[in-house]
Amino acid sequence: MHISLKQQVALVTGGSSGLGAGSARGLAEAGAAVVINYHSDGESAQSLAAEIRDGGGQAIAVGADVSREDDVARLFAKTIETFGRLDILLANSGLQQDAALTEMSLDDWRTVIDVNLTGQFLCVRAAVRQFQRQQVRPAVSRALGKIIQMSSVHQRIPWAGHVNYAASKGGVDLLMRSVAQEVGHQRIRVNGIAPGAIRTDINADTTQGGAGKKLLELIPCGRIGEVEDVANAVVWLASDASDYVHGATLFIDGGMTLYPGFRDNG
Repeated sequence: MHISLKQQVALVTGGSSGLGAGSARGLAEAGAAVVINYHSDGESAQSLAAEIRDGGGQAIAVGADVSREDDVARLFAKTIETFGRLDILLANSGLQQDAALTEMSLDDWRTVIDVNLTGQFLCVRAAVRQFQRQQVRPAVSRALGKIIQMSSVHQRIPWAGHVNYAASKGGVDLLMRSVAQEVGHQRIRVNGIAPGAIRTDINADTTQGGAGKKLLELIPCGRIGEVEDVANAVVWLASDASDYVHGATLFIDGGMTLYPGFRDNG
């Protein structure tokens, strides 16, 4: 199966590193022009955009805080100014600020909810508004627009010590499904991706060495995921190959949500 996203424009929030960067590369390799959003790591985002352009693709990097309405408006305006339209949104920006419940400050709670959940609301709303201004191009894509919302296995698995993060991802799940229910008849497809343990530079301390071996006890398929595992799913969900997939969450977790601790104790 050959997937082409040529003549399409993709916006990736939180695209300067990790899953966002890997997904931006995958979308560009499939032919999409890519807008790489970043919050603080502008150097990495600009480097990735240059890498894509050097490979013959189209890409720009745009700084914006997705938890701020005015920043999101500016991000989308720059996308349209540069490429003329938007076809794909990957709402990927997210962060953690972990603490036990009794030690978690209100700022810790609000910061995570603001970025992980409110940020997705603002970007999804902006994307739907932009899609509604455009026309379907059947020769390019059967959908008017595609939205992919990055969640986590912790939209399903409770996570002690991370109540703000888990709550934000539970919210992303119902945000995604509610939006999908609302706009599907407009030929706007909305889906989610829920990664499990994926090897990135940020989480190297938990995915390598002894910690990595311990983590494998939670993964039935017996390996840590790679960024490409998620990027491949993003490209598929952005393409017509998944045109009948709507309101679904694709768990990229090696079976972590199967609760493997119960395998011998059912």
